[in-house]
Amino acid sequence: MPSMELQPSAGAGSNMNGSVSGDYETQMLSSGEKRGGWITFFFVSATLTGLMIAGWGWLTNLIVYLIEEFNVESIDATQIANVVNGSINMIPIIGAVLADSFLGSFHVVSISSVFSLLGMVVLTLTATLSNLRPQQCETGSSLCHGPSKLQLAILYTGITLASIGLGVVRFTLATLGANQFDTPKDQGIFFNWFFFTFYAACVISSLVIVYVQDNISWGLGFGICAAANFIGLVIFFLGNRFYRHDKPQGSPYTSLARVIVAALRKRNILLSSDSKDYYQENDGTNKTAAVMPKRSFRFLNHAALKTEGDIPSDGSIAKPWRICTVQQVEDLKTLIRIIPIWASTVFLATPIAIQSSMTVLQALAMDRHLGPKFKIPAGSIVVVVLISSAIFIALLDRFLFPTWQKLTGQSLTPLQRIGIGHVFNILSMAISALVESKRLKIAHDHHLQDQQGALVPMLSLWLFPQLVVVGIGEAFHFPGNVSLYYQEFPVSMKSTATAMISIVVGIAFYVSTALVDLIRNVTGWLPDDINNGRLDNFYWTFVVLGLLNFGYFLVCAKLYKYQNLEQEVEGSSQL
Repeated sequence: MPSMELQPSAGAGSNMNGSVSGDYETQMLSSGEKRGGWITFFFVSATLTGLMIAGWGWLTNLIVYLIEEFNVESIDATQIANVVNGSINMIPIIGAVLADSFLGSFHVVSISSVFSLLGMVVLTLTATLSNLRPQQCETGSSLCHGPSKLQLAILYTGITLASIGLGVVRFTLATLGANQFDTPKDQGIFFNWFFFTFYAACVISSLVIVYVQDNISWGLGFGICAAANFIGLVIFFLGNRFYRHDKPQGSPYTSLARVIVAALRKRNILLSSDSKDYYQENDGTNKTAAVMPKRSFRFLNHAALKTEGDIPSDGSIAKPWRICTVQQVEDLKTLIRIIPIWASTVFLATPIAIQSSMTVLQALAMDRHLGPKFKIPAGSIVVVVLISSAIFIALLDRFLFPTWQKLTGQSLTPLQRIGIGHVFNILSMAISALVESKRLKIAHDHHLQDQQGALVPMLSLWLFPQLVVVGIGEAFHFPGNVSLYYQEFPVSMKSTATAMISIVVGIAFYVSTALVDLIRNVTGWLPDDINNGRLDNFYWTFVVLGLLNFGYFLVCAKLYKYQNLEQEVEGSSQL
């Protein structure tokens, strides 16, 4: 992967095949200079920084906030956090549909940022006004009053608003940023540095905001988040004159449905071997070169087969639900081909989702002191993942990818990067299991397994290696997944493409919640006091599942053929 060069991008918007895209009108600044290019990166990255400092500031410490301020039991708090994380990662598909079909990326980012700001204001109020949260438990007391229905309603309102904003803005903003560039090369560089900025902002939030929340005031911490959100929104609006705005052209999902319906209606008609018998897109200005639909998923080719009455003399479509273009048919085929790889990412993300919450519980039960005075906030422990990811994304882009290209003469493909991420993910779960085994042994040696809230005399620094390995894996598979979907999806579905990885993560959090409940009820490995459980066996279970999923991914990657990266990877996976 080449390093980032801050220079304007030449040319108009184009699709992944190199042809001029119809998604953009000619957009010029008042000076006559074209919109888009690297000048927009400052505004996009500054906006991302402000919004991620705000969003990550409340999300990363949510478990601790629920336990300490709302008297929620630890495992229940992790389950609530998993549901919230899952929702945050499922919401982007709504933003993607709105951006692709109706509003465009700019308006969706603007609206979602306002939602996020409103959510932060509500959360700040819950932390500031004592009557919006239950009375704190007395030290050593087992009698605690839970929150009232009104207190929970206000809390969940704030979390919902903030979740909508955080969920939608991340990937829609990524789409808006990538739309400023014309080539897969520039778009790939943008994604690398977009996620570097994302992780760097999350690191700042996890260190500074969480420290303020734990050591000074929850109200001040949430207030800083609200201020960062507001500043990010202002910067986003200031960059409007430089952005290249995408033009939504109706729902692309309707055309996909039309392909299925048209293919079913013509299922009894014999397919032709002549390209002229298939409907090509007609833009009204010139003739499109006739191409044959590809032989894969041949049943869908019926949708583009011309029959009597389908096409009037002017070349338009007379019956939209009976005839589709060859390109629309191929777009649906591309989505079908990529679904198996997309599905494998669910079990790639599930262990990460589980580890992010369980690591906080482990940290709460360990010695978190660094020196005699400083104590690591439990919610900040996952910052190690963010730091590791940010560092390795920069190293990969600047050194490792260029070195690999010089040695082999070719770049790492997106699938290869995802595969490497699978390996690091499995390794991190194995390290987690070994570290937890050691922690439980120390707890048992000191007879702490029956003492609620007891701290194991083991430094939380032992959790760092597994988190570093998770971060390295994310540096490979997270940008790799987004790049794969963005470059392979139809041009009309670019917002959906960047949201696909978020949907995977969202499903992973829901799956992790279900698995935690299942294993908790069946095995007894996950009691409320983890010193009396077997969290190590829980981790080993996911090592086995990870190995099985990696094997499935290898099969899918071997069979997959790139559709829109043919010039860069010679039309097929190199895995």
